[in-house]
Amino acid sequence: MATNTKKEQRRVSIKKRIRKIVNGTPERPRLTVFRSNKQIYAQLIDDKAGKTLVAASSAEKGIAEQKVNKIEQAKLVGNLVAEKAVAAGIESVVFDRNGYLYHGRVKSLAEAAREGGLKF
Repeated sequence: MATNTKKEQRRVSIKKRIRKIVNGTPERPRLTVFRSNKQIYAQLIDDKAGKTLVAASSAEKGIAEQKVNKIEQAKLVGNLVAEKAVAAGIESVVFDRNGYLYHGRVKSLAEAAREGGLKF
C-alpha cells in the first residue's frame, strides 16, 4: 500500500496493529469503518469466508439527499448499517475503527450502530 503522507502511514501502522487482534467470524462479524473527506462507509465482514455481509454508506440515496453535516451523516450510516444487520440476523459485532481515532465521525457512527441494536 503506497502511502504519501506521515498521517496516512501512521493510520496504516495502527490499522495493522488492530487487525492482528480483531477478526470477524460468521457469528460475530467485523464492523469496519472507512472515512474519506466527503463520505463515510461501514461494512460487516466475515473474515473467515472473506465476504462482506452488510454494507452502508453516506453515498446511498436516502442519506445523500439529506442536507446534514458529516457527523449527522455518520449517525445516519450507523443506524442504517445496524438496521440492515438486524434484518440479516446479526446482533453482535466486533468494531474495527480502521486506524482512525475513536472521535468525531467514527464515534458517532459507532454510537448510532449501538443505538440501532448492535452489541459491541
